[in-house]
Amino acid sequence: MSKYDALWEYVQRNGSPSLKLTFEEIQGIAGIPIDHSFLTYKKELTGYGCKVGKISMKEQTVIFDKIN
Repeated sequence: MSKYDALWEYVQRNGSPSLKLTFEEIQGIAGIPIDHSFLTYKKELTGYGCKVGKISMKEQTVIFDKIN
C-alpha cells in the first residue's frame, strides 16, 4: 500500500482525459502534503491507467493524464 493510493484512486475515478490539481487539493485528497518523494511514487500511477503530465512548482499544480 502506497501513501498516495487515495490520490491515485481519485485520479483514476475522474472521467476526464486530463485533471489539474493544486498541491493543496492533493494534500486534501491524499491526507498528506506533497513532497519530493512524490517524484518516486508517481510511477505507481501507471498501474491505475494514468500518468503525471506536468508538475508546476510556480503554480503549485500537478496535471494528471489518462493513458490511452
